[in-house]
Amino acid sequence: ESEEGTVTGNVGRSLKDRMKMAVFPDGTQGKHAVTHYKVLERLGYVNLLECRLETGRTHQIRVHMSHIGHPVLGDWLYGGVNIDLIERQALHAASLTFTHPITKEQLTLTAPVPEDMQNVLRRLK
Repeated sequence: ESEEGTVTGNVGRSLKDRMKMAVFPDGTQGKHAVTHYKVLERLGYVNLLECRLETGRTHQIRVHMSHIGHPVLGDWLYGGVNIDLIERQALHAASLTFTHPITKEQLTLTAPVPEDMQNVLRRLK
């Protein structure tokens, strides 16, 4: 319902299914993880989001979005709807910023939205 928000909750291996990660909001398990999200566009039952990570945990976006009841489109592992629009999770890393381990220079890498994701957006609009 909100246009933006933050999900904070430790992420670690699920105690029920070792193939999955889980959120441990009480901090008893896993590692600290923070995901900020912003709704860019509402497309019926699907929202286009921008996620900014403070941490980089395994499956972090997928686990955090599922935890708040909004799993990633096509992500069957974490409860996302499987539809005929895409054959994978509808996730794309548009940019990654990190500090180079040797030069300590801050680097940003960008990538255009792949064709299959562009097709999903066109069909949902």
